[in-house]
Amino acid sequence: MTVGVAIITHNAKKHLPFCLPPLLRSGLNPKILLVNSSSQDGTVEEAKQMGVETLVIPRAEFNHGKTRNLACSYLNTDIVVMMTPDAYPQHDDFIEKLVDPILRKKASLTYARQLPHTNAKTLESFVRYFNYGEKSELRGLSSIRKKGSTAFFCSNSAAAYSKEALDSVGGFQDVLLGEDTLACAHLILKGHSVAYVADAIVKHSHSYTLKDEFKRAFDTGLARASYDLPKLKSIRSLGYLYLIEMLKFLKKEKPSLIPYGMMHLTAKTLGYLIGSKSKDAPLSLKKRLSSQDFYWS
Repeated sequence: MTVGVAIITHNAKKHLPFCLPPLLRSGLNPKILLVNSSSQDGTVEEAKQMGVETLVIPRAEFNHGKTRNLACSYLNTDIVVMMTPDAYPQHDDFIEKLVDPILRKKASLTYARQLPHTNAKTLESFVRYFNYGEKSELRGLSSIRKKGSTAFFCSNSAAAYSKEALDSVGGFQDVLLGEDTLACAHLILKGHSVAYVADAIVKHSHSYTLKDEFKRAFDTGLARASYDLPKLKSIRSLGYLYLIEMLKFLKKEKPSLIPYGMMHLTAKTLGYLIGSKSKDAPLSLKKRLSSQDFYWS
């Protein structure tokens, strides 16, 4: 089976020396495509110098779902790996490990374990450890009863898809945010399996302010309000579990951050709740509260 890698970028030159080399050294010789939404920092030139094919689109035409569908069509491979440039593979056989369940017909979608960068802030480190455990798992329809909506968790920062399976559910949807979650949900609901591959590791973390956390959570809530999916009652219980685990983590690692941790969780919760009720809100309000400025242009 042929393997392609799509890296979705905007002003990402500084990340390429850390993201690309392990992919280029893969024994599967994947076809690598860097899709760039008109960067101004030399991203495209750097990628070309490293031997990677590039595809440039206007910034105004970028969309999380539509742009990834474009990359899938351009690559035209049996398996498509979706990456963001700030996810740094930690071993040269990263691609091999990530796509193995697809090659063995065990899953139609796989996603990697994300660990925080060495210099990541304490709370961001917690988020990675909370979402990405040490053990691999295989999820399907039967997982929904136990896990609720978390059965649909996936991240296109480092994920691989059977193109045939992805095409069977209509590809990625044209959504504000969460095209990966939606694709994962559609695949599971159609009877496909999804694999979390804990030994396929990337370093990936952010440094968000409280304002950033609010805006991203607003986008998530707004996007999920538009999803055509079963209403699964797990968001509140997941939030409670997140709170308990966060407090345990901070008490052990840095107790002085507990007050900030509560503000962090409050920002995320308020953002999500407001977003989930803003489907019919004025466009001006959505623009103001959203982190995805390009989506509303």
